[in-house]
Amino acid sequence: MELIGGNLDIFLRLVAAMVLGGALGLERWLAGKMAGVRTYALISVGSALFVIVSIVVSEQFVGITVFDPLRVASQIVVGIGFIGAGLIIFKESKVRGLTTAAGLWVAAGIGMATGFGLYSIAVFTTLLTLFIFTVLWFIEKRAIIKKKKPG
Repeated sequence: MELIGGNLDIFLRLVAAMVLGGALGLERWLAGKMAGVRTYALISVGSALFVIVSIVVSEQFVGITVFDPLRVASQIVVGIGFIGAGLIIFKESKVRGLTTAAGLWVAAGIGMATGFGLYSIAVFTTLLTLFIFTVLWFIEKRAIIKKKKPG
């Protein structure tokens, strides 16, 4: 990823991260959850940006120092874990925010994928996550209703 001639590619990666993260956030917002479009988009864009910066810096310092972009990616996972932990609420024997935290964790992964230019993986993961948020939620709710019915 050449910095001077590659600005368009960099911008494309960041926009792709925003769109894919925003799609997840839109579903969460429509479902009335804590984190919405902006939060998911920012998590995804931020992750992509960290990956892109690590790639560019590692290329600029080839032969001068050893800089592994995967170390930055691994720290993104840790940082998102910290944000996710802040979203999880335990109250009256019920856990809330766990799915939102997990969704943000996936949004970070989608951002990292776009940052590395792995668009097909990022798009597929976004679609898979939307399936989990919507279709599996519906199945889960139906199973809970059936479980609660007497008889």
